[in-house]
Parts: sequence; C-alpha cells; structure tokens
Amino acid sequence: MNNRLPAFLMACLITCSALAQPEESVSTLRSRAKSFIQTGDFDNAALVLRRALIQLPDDLELNKDLVLAYTLKRDYARAREKVITLCDRPEADVVCFQLAGNVFKALEEVKECEKYYKKGLKKFPNSGPLHSEYGELLWSAKDTRAIDLWEKGIEVDPGFGGNYYNAALYYYYTTEKVWGLLYGEIFVNLEGLSERGRSMRELLLKGYKEKLFADADLGQLAEKTDNPFVRAYLTEMAKQVSLTGKGIDMETLTQIRTRFLLSWFDGLGKPFPFKLFDAQRQWLQADLFQAYNQWLFLTPETQASHEQWKKDHAETWTRFQQFQQNRVFRMPAGQYYHTLH
Repeated sequence: MNNRLPAFLMACLITCSALAQPEESVSTLRSRAKSFIQTGDFDNAALVLRRALIQLPDDLELNKDLVLAYTLKRDYARAREKVITLCDRPEADVVCFQLAGNVFKALEEVKECEKYYKKGLKKFPNSGPLHSEYGELLWSAKDTRAIDLWEKGIEVDPGFGGNYYNAALYYYYTTEKVWGLLYGEIFVNLEGLSERGRSMRELLLKGYKEKLFADADLGQLAEKTDNPFVRAYLTEMAKQVSLTGKGIDMETLTQIRTRFLLSWFDGLGKPFPFKLFDAQRQWLQADLFQAYNQWLFLTPETQASHEQWKKDHAETWTRFQQFQQNRVFRMPAGQYYHTLH
C-alpha cells in the first residue's frame, strides 16, 4: 500500500503550516492596546482588546480596558452597555464604578450616574475616589451635598488626594478660614507636581493673606467656634497676628508658621496628633522649614523672589530637594478633626 501523500496535498499542508500564526498572548495584546491608548489611537486599542477577549471573554481587566477605550473614542453606546454588565458582576471593583460614572457623565445621564456612584459606595464605603467623583457630580449642579461627600472621603480614605483638593476649593470660596488652608497644604504635599498642585499653591498664599488674617481678632473668632481643633488652631494663630503689621510676604509667612508650630506643640495642639504639623516640624528640625515654605508657596507672584532665594541659599535648597526625594507624605487614619464638637 502506498502511504505517500500526493505532491499537491503535501504542498497545501506546507503552505497552511507556513500561514498559521500562533495566537498572541493576552498580556501581549493588552500591552499593545495600552500603547495605542497612550498614543491616542483608541480605535486600534478597542480592536486589539476585542481580540484579547476572544481568549479570555470574562477577564475583568480586559473588559475595563475596553470600556475605557470605548469612552475615549466616544463610542458611548458600547461603553454604556459593557460598563453596566461590569458593575453587575460580583467581582466588580472601584474602577468599574468610576468608569460607569465617566460614561454616564459623558452621556449626561445624571440620575444613572448618581445611581452607580451610590451603588459603588454601598459596596466600597471607604473609597476616596468614589466619594470625590460623586461629589464632583453633585457640585457640577451646585449641590452643596458635595462637601459632605468630600469630607467623608477624607475621613475614610485619608491617603487619597482628590477629596482634599475639592474640599479646599470649596472652602476657599466660603467664609471658612481654617480647613481650606489645611486641606490645601495636605493636597500640595500629596500632589505637588501636578497641575492641580500648582494651582492650589496660589490659593494657599491668598488664603493666608485674604482670609485667615483678614480678621484682626482671631482670638475672638476662636472663642466662637465649637470645634476644639479649630479653636486651638485659631488661638495659636492669633498669637502671631502682630507679625502681619507690615503685610505678608514669604519671610513673614515663614515666621508666622514657625512660631505657630513652636506654640502648637508646646500648648493647645498636644491633644491633636496631626501628620501635616508633624511634617512641618520635621522640616523645622532639619533647618529646612524656610526652604519648604519657598516650595509650598511657589506661584507666579513669588517666582522672582524664589529664584533669588535659591541663589542665596543654594546649599539649603539642595538639601531640601534631597530630603524631599526620600520622604513619603501620607495622612494616617484617625486624625480627622472636622466634625469634632
């Protein structure tokens, strides 16, 4: 019996074998899709992700990436359909609900957007990002319930920066004098290099000039507050008012904040452990508090004087930068004082 295949059949098999390509791994496809997203090619990102989902149709991360690609390419119909399915899955995470919020915001379906933020917070009550973004949704409609969400986000997830930023902005445009400054400075320490961090610096400087020391009698204001932390803060700051007689510049602001720190830790601040003030004291003890204030309040208004200060204090500025590179600032749990009475 002749077991040899006909020549034409052998040729077909060789050709088919040459044409057959091994299926690329899901990790390779996902990495490629991310590269497409980074370069703004959202169509190809979606195409590649759909290819990857043929291999792993239920993979949560791939499906989240596809929702993101659809959202970025403004294919909101597909994004909406897929994100609803994602949020219904038992393993849905915080990002799933953030993606849902983005989709429904883009579609201007406010009620649905709020529904999914509430659903997300019910499942993840300690999520800082969900509190922050839900608050932004409310504030876009000038709904003042937003500040309650941002405050709650600060309380339950103190390491997340977005709620500090939103709350600081909110308080800056109210008569409140303390929390805008504290939250703003915390945010700059968390995200000092971001665009939002740079804009917050300007509000901080204005906050000291136009709000905190606009009232000449901080002591009287302290007596009227029910919050013991705020009362202690205003009482200690009231002791520094005399330094503002010639106006507030970088030198006087550093003096005010230095004297406040020394008084705070030796006096009314003892019952209130607060990471921000601990960090300030660390700069002070390292003889770098002036450099820290130069960095913190760097704005277009202070740029020229800052550059001159760096030239005059080059060694100190170098030490400050080295010190800062080796430090991680993070607010701990249990130091939330806004609701104290």
